[in-house]
Formats: sequence, C-alpha cells, structure tokens
Amino acid sequence: MGMYTALRLQRRLRPGEARVTVVTADSFMTYQPFLPEAAAGNVEARHVVVPLRRVLSRCTVLNGWAVAVDPEARTVELRPHAGPGRILEYDLLVFAPGSISRLLPIPGLAECGVGFKTIEEAIRLRDHVLAQLDLAVSTTDPEIRARALNFVFVGGGYAGVEALAELEDMARGACRYYPGLDPGDLHWYLVEATGRILPEVGPEMGLWTLEQLRQRGIDVRLHTRLESAVDGRIVLDDGTAFDSDTLVWTAGVKPHPLVERSGLPLDAMGRVRATAELTVEGSATVFAAGDCAAVPDLTQPGKTCAPNAQHAVRQARTLADNVVARIRGGELTPYRHAYAGSVASLGLNKGVAQVYGRKVRGRAAWFMHRTYHLSRVPTTNRKVRVLVDWTLALFFRREITSLGALTQPRRAYERAVRAEAATRAGDLSR
Repeated sequence: MGMYTALRLQRRLRPGEARVTVVTADSFMTYQPFLPEAAAGNVEARHVVVPLRRVLSRCTVLNGWAVAVDPEARTVELRPHAGPGRILEYDLLVFAPGSISRLLPIPGLAECGVGFKTIEEAIRLRDHVLAQLDLAVSTTDPEIRARALNFVFVGGGYAGVEALAELEDMARGACRYYPGLDPGDLHWYLVEATGRILPEVGPEMGLWTLEQLRQRGIDVRLHTRLESAVDGRIVLDDGTAFDSDTLVWTAGVKPHPLVERSGLPLDAMGRVRATAELTVEGSATVFAAGDCAAVPDLTQPGKTCAPNAQHAVRQARTLADNVVARIRGGELTPYRHAYAGSVASLGLNKGVAQVYGRKVRGRAAWFMHRTYHLSRVPTTNRKVRVLVDWTLALFFRREITSLGALTQPRRAYERAVRAEAATRAGDLSR
C-alpha cells in the first residue's frame, strides 16, 4: 500500500514540489498474492518482492520501525534497526502500517504455529514441508513419521486455502522422488470455524472448492476450532487429536499495533476511521488506507471496504492523487470501487473465480488468477521475471530442494567451533 502510493506520488509530483520519505522495516515490498506460488516453488522468492530503493529513486527510504505518531505535533518517531531513534517531522502523513496475524489465546499456538503473511514465512514453510518428507522416509520410528506427515492449516480464507492447496500440490508431485512415500501417506487438514471456505468467491464457488479439496484427500473440518497445540499435539473441539510438526495459522488479521498507539480515531475493530477521500476523520494532514483503515464503501452504504489487496492497490492511486491535490490546493476525490470479482489458485492448473458475476473454475480460473495478478505486480522488471518463472515451469518440474539451513547460516560454523573445542580439550587431557 505504502509503496504504491509513493510510486504514484513520485510520478505525479514535479521536481522540487515535495519531499517524499518512506519509513519501512524492510527495504522491499512483498506482493502478497504471490506468496502461495513462492511457497510452492512456482515463482522464485526474489521475484515476488520489489526493491524499494531501486523503484522509489526520487523518494527517501528509511529502514526501521515507526513506533509512535503525534498528529498534533506532526511527528513520527523512527527506531532504526540499530542505534538511537530519531523524530521525523511531516506536513502530510500517509498512515498505512498494514496488519498482522490475529492470534487467539490457544495453548501452544504461539510456540508451534507459523503465519503466512511474509516472504520469509512462505519460504520457511516450503523448506519445512520438504524437510518433513525427508524425515518421513529416513526415520524408522512410525510415530515420528506420522507426526511429520500431518500438515494443519487453520483458517479457510484466501491465505489458508491457497497456501494449503499449492503446498499439497507441490508435495504430491515431490513424492515421486521419495521411494516408499505415497501421496496418500500425507495428511492435510484445513480447520475452519465457520461453515464455509473462500467466502470471497461466493457460496457456490466456495462449495465447489470444498468438494475439490476433499476429492484431493484434504480433510476439511468446518464448524471446527483449534483448542490446543501444546508440544505439537493438535486438539480440535470435535474431539480429534493427533501430533503434527506443521501448524499454519491464517485465521484472520488485525491492524498493526502502531495503529492503537497513533492517537488517531479508531472504529470498533481497531482500524483508523477514514473518510471516502481517504483522509483520517477530523484531520486535514493525515491520510489512511489499506488493511489498517476503515474506508467507507460508497457502493454499499453503511459498510467499509474489505481489507484485501484489490482495495489496497486502488486506494493507493486515489490517495496519492488526493495528496497531490491537497498540496496544490485542489479538490479531493472520493474512493469508489467497482467490484470486479475474486480469483484464487488451488495449485497448478486449478483455480476458482467469480468475475463480474460469472463463475469460473478449473484451468480457466487458474489462468485468470495468474493474468490478473501479473498485471498488478509492480514494475515491468518483476512482471517479466514472474512470467519467465512460469514459462520455465511448463518445461521443467518444480525444484524440491529444502534450504532450511539458510535460516541458520552459522550452524555449520558453530559445529566446527564445537569440534575444534573438543579436539583441543582432548589434546589437553593427554
């Protein structure tokens, strides 16, 4: 959201007209709709992120955390990754810190679960699933094998369904390289507290998706909640209990913690109350949009826009234009969204969509999903790289290499240090 706004401001502002500063924890922006494909190995991880310093060449990018906002003093407190903090002054503020995973006080969830909102989480999950297959064919302990081959996803929205479907598709294909391991040995669970999945594509397409997942052997539990995950012991409220080393939590999001500390007016869900022009209610100097903002949906009076990527990208365009209008003394434009529909990928050549009221499924929906998101991923550079990844996938099978050690790059060095210490201790004892 922030990158799209800054990119449009960079294009529309005249040289010297304003200085744009972007505060962000990372030096890149992640195109989240491609996370499931990155996790499944369909797209190279680096191709779903956009380097901010290359793209925002006319903006100042500061890396760190915005830890406080003072709307009265018009300041933002920045805490860099190292060293002392600093205070940034502003004339106009675009407030778009986004959202984080919404966790529940479920025993064991904090210790055993992993989210699916960042590229780091997506790649870790891919490596973890492949490592579990490695473990399953290497161990002689049936309990360890069973635990390794149980994969649990909690949350039946876009993130949960797409992540599970892509990873199940990847693991099914990988089984051909694991003698003694059959796709039927893998047990995939989707746990959803409500009575439907993928509500974004409508009841009929959601039901079709449910049937497709179950035909693939995926155990979808509706009207079911996770009660406990202590030490990897998964306990559901329907009485089911089993062990698993894979627990993916995608059961909703909530506004970033900075929102609560911002001093800005909030709604009952903890989101910033925004106007249709994407200004914060009661403020002429603060704009807000995206996951953290409650933006009125002018097409459905009384409702607010859903916190999804489709709205975020379009709101960024209107927000940037309104910032330029405010600088130049012009009129602000209200954000009005014409609903086009929703698309979801369920693995290679599998998808579901509802576009302009038309229901599409299978390969056609999968193609529409890829086409739409390819058109939305920012920069020509990334579009070409993603397209090349997809083209190569037509001729070569997915990579099945687990690079989990990348998350602990010092492990080999530390092992060598311990070995050297043991050798020296042995020498001293002689």
